Amino acid sequence: MTRRTGRPAGAWVATTVLSLALAGCRGNQVIFNPQGPAARDIAQLGWFLFAVCGVVYAMVLVALAWALLRRRREDDQGAGATRAITRTVALATAVTAALLVVLAATSVTAGRGLTSPSGPGAITVDVIGHQWWWDFQYRDVTPSDVVSSPNELHIPVGVPVVLRAQSRDVIHSFWVPNLHGKRDLIPGVVTSLWIQADRPGVYRGQCAEFCGYQHAHMAMQVVAEPMDAFLAWIQRQRQPAGDPPDQEALRGREVFLQSPCVSCHTVRGTIAGSRVGPDLTHVGSRLTLAAGTLPNTRGHLAGWVADSQSVKPGNRMPPNVLTAGDLQAVLGYLRSLR
Repeated sequence: MTRRTGRPAGAWVATTVLSLALAGCRGNQVIFNPQGPAARDIAQLGWFLFAVCGVVYAMVLVALAWALLRRRREDDQGAGATRAITRTVALATAVTAALLVVLAATSVTAGRGLTSPSGPGAITVDVIGHQWWWDFQYRDVTPSDVVSSPNELHIPVGVPVVLRAQSRDVIHSFWVPNLHGKRDLIPGVVTSLWIQADRPGVYRGQCAEFCGYQHAHMAMQVVAEPMDAFLAWIQRQRQPAGDPPDQEALRGREVFLQSPCVSCHTVRGTIAGSRVGPDLTHVGSRLTLAAGTLPNTRGHLAGWVADSQSVKPGNRMPPNVLTAGDLQAVLGYLRSLR
């Protein structure tokens, strides 16, 4: 069955192509959907570059079509034609040089505002890249009050946040397209950037520098929330792990503390204090598992705890040999860590 409409087939094709193109400019992790001042400057520069390049491309195609379709004349090889061609080439060269100067000046102007916050009241967060996960550390006056939030960066809306980024192994690159451009993390070097979100939301970020086997699964979530919600979150994160709420979680804590897990992870308020892997003190409250690889649900957590290599091959967490009962108890404990 065919649908009769007043539009020709070409119009439907053009509409479909345009819709698909515009769909790529919206949503999460898209540079043309800026949600902060730094990302907005980058998006405006991108649109300007696209516009200039589009106009130049169209002019080149028109000139090419004219050269191919025009009829040759007897005086094309004469002195007058040679002078005209020379003038045209000189004019095109001058226009090209002027465009390059304009593009360079525009890029420098846009980049100047990306190096420092646009307003007062900035807070500072340490960003540490590992193979293949992120650690976000909020430092207080006393070193013991450091809050670690693996793979999940919380920021207050409308406030510039300075990020001090570094890598503990290989080169990584911090990239949250909706909020800022890319910034490389070099081992042994601390680099700084800043981000700011204009409205609440969850924005996805990604490591943008190939860093090994699981580079594609090194993502992060940036949670932008009002200041009162952010302060409430940071206050909860400062608290140690609470007591298990039921018998299953209580047994799970015993199994966890007697397992090899304590040699890699921290659960503040218990004997688990290693810094090799992510801090699990509030793991039950996080949105994802394994650096954005899985949603944080009981089923996905079970697969990750039992055999993380089947989910994210090459990561540094070995398989856990647990009975079905012990696994369910550990899941109950980890889910209670909020």
